[in-house]
Amino acid sequence: MDSRQNLHRLVTAALFAAAIAVMTAYLLHIPLPTGGYIHLGDALIYLAACLLPVPYAAAAAAIGAGLADLLTAPMWVLPTLLIKALIVLPFTSRGERLLCPRNVLAVVLAGVVSPTAYALAGCALMGSMAGFVPQFLGTLAQGVGSGVLFLAIAPALDGVNLKARLAGR
Repeated sequence: MDSRQNLHRLVTAALFAAAIAVMTAYLLHIPLPTGGYIHLGDALIYLAACLLPVPYAAAAAAIGAGLADLLTAPMWVLPTLLIKALIVLPFTSRGERLLCPRNVLAVVLAGVVSPTAYALAGCALMGSMAGFVPQFLGTLAQGVGSGVLFLAIAPALDGVNLKARLAGR
């Protein structure tokens, strides 16, 4: 990989991290009565995971979501760094399209892994399993919303050949 391509990926990852932080912390930020909030920042994480190789996508996801938590709920920063980096792993940036069978499956996997991991992290933070179900359901609602948003916008972005345009083709 040449230094220009590396710089392009690094800048794209940084832009995604910033957008993820803003979308997660402030835009369409819906508080939950059980604590926490629903956001659509994961849709941007899924998009980054479809556009960037795994190390760049994982960094964008962890840094962006971690920064959002640092600004809104600091106790969640460490779990978020791990969980958000983890959910990019099933996605692929290879291929011509964002919406491919593997990435659709990855949305479903992320929608299960993320709420489970956050519910377990919540239990560890509380020192009790009592918070598992409320945390799981809140994060599940967030994951479903982000998944639906991603699945709605990916065909439009594929229609304008976003991947090819970003690659300079």
